[in-house]
Amino acid sequence: MCISIGVFNMTDFMSRLLRQPHGVVGLILLVVLAIEVILGPALAPYDPETFHYSSRLVGPTPEFLLGTDQFGRDILSRLLWGARTTVLLSLFATLIGAGIGGAIGILSGYLGGRIDEVIMRLVDALMAIPSLLFALLIITVLGPSGTNAVVAIGIAFSPGMARIARSVTLSVRTSDYVAAAVARGESPLWIMSREIAPNMLAPVIIEATIRVAFAIMLLATLSFLGLGSQPPAPEWGLMISEARAFMFRNAWTIVWPGLSIAMVAITFNLLGDALRDALNPKND
Repeated sequence: MCISIGVFNMTDFMSRLLRQPHGVVGLILLVVLAIEVILGPALAPYDPETFHYSSRLVGPTPEFLLGTDQFGRDILSRLLWGARTTVLLSLFATLIGAGIGGAIGILSGYLGGRIDEVIMRLVDALMAIPSLLFALLIITVLGPSGTNAVVAIGIAFSPGMARIARSVTLSVRTSDYVAAAVARGESPLWIMSREIAPNMLAPVIIEATIRVAFAIMLLATLSFLGLGSQPPAPEWGLMISEARAFMFRNAWTIVWPGLSIAMVAITFNLLGDALRDALNPKND
């Protein structure tokens, strides 16, 4: 069995990654983000839901480093607590999309023929629908909540992931190791899971890394529209939605969560580009 990423040298891979400026910056930002996600609640100076009535809508001060919102809640604390919710939900949504799309793509590419034609035409039809609109349609059926927003985004991402998985499957299904598995009498399920799936991990991981950036923006958009996380959750998109009526009194209430969303999107875009270059054998 030939596994394209199973034999790759981790040391060589990290060397390739660190040779790229955007890879270094992406890794640094990822470490900062990981610390925020893991240790955010412990680092928060206040409870994210504690009201400070005498300090509502104040700007950055020594007491409240990033200011407070309309209820006097510390923005820094809410950002630190919200990182875990916002980032992890975006990752889960991307994993759902990669899992569903990968399975569909492998099945379609391996079986081929009319089955492939039917599946891909359905995928093409779904890809014609913008991801946000597709997610909104699903949320309308499931109802507004953070969990349903994750499921909606995952399903909305699956057609694009299916297209990528199918293209890789088509390139490897005629390989010698697949032919050898067929000659041994292995079942199609065994071949798809043991021979083909490991060889599509690299392109799917690269695409999924970039998709995390889109997932966090979609999740923030759904929360902004009131269809994702619900109050009083310290989710970044919801923080922007709640603060928009007070932006002229204290613009920091929108600036800080907006910058946080932008930085996470930049982090995963940089990592996705760096992974693509590091895993490309033509760069040897």
